[in-house]
Amino acid sequence: QVDRAKVLSNTIKQKRKEKAGKWEVPLPKVRPMAEDEMFKVLKSGKRMKKSWKRMITKVTFVGPGFTRKAPKYERFIRPTGLRMTKAHVTHPELKATFCLDIIGIKKNPNGTMFTTLGVITKGTIIEVNVSELGLVTPGGKVVWGKYAQVTNNPENDGCINAVLLV
Repeated sequence: QVDRAKVLSNTIKQKRKEKAGKWEVPLPKVRPMAEDEMFKVLKSGKRMKKSWKRMITKVTFVGPGFTRKAPKYERFIRPTGLRMTKAHVTHPELKATFCLDIIGIKKNPNGTMFTTLGVITKGTIIEVNVSELGLVTPGGKVVWGKYAQVTNNPENDGCINAVLLV
């Protein structure tokens, strides 16, 4: 009974490992980014003495149902001009580029804080909606979301270019 349980747990662990290292990332190393490069300190209050607000100076993604907090209480301000919802994603095998909707941010290599804020920099793993590409799983189901890695600096180019992780 004990041996069987161990074998079962080992197979589950093996499956998880295979799932985690499923795709090879196009950009393995990315330049780290300091917090003062990512944020601009905003002063607030009657005498402009309080400095707990931060304005994000990089491209961000916010979901379709996003509503801002009242400006007085908002700690991290994401400017509307730097919010993006679409990405130019290249399929590595088809060698074709598609303009796809971004579903969410999977991981920003600069830290978890930037991932939760939705900051998109070079090397960020984003989830894109590939339903219009018509990709199908071996079981016959239509693939809805796939991961892609950002290959450019979106704040310099004004668009997001990414490579699909297959």
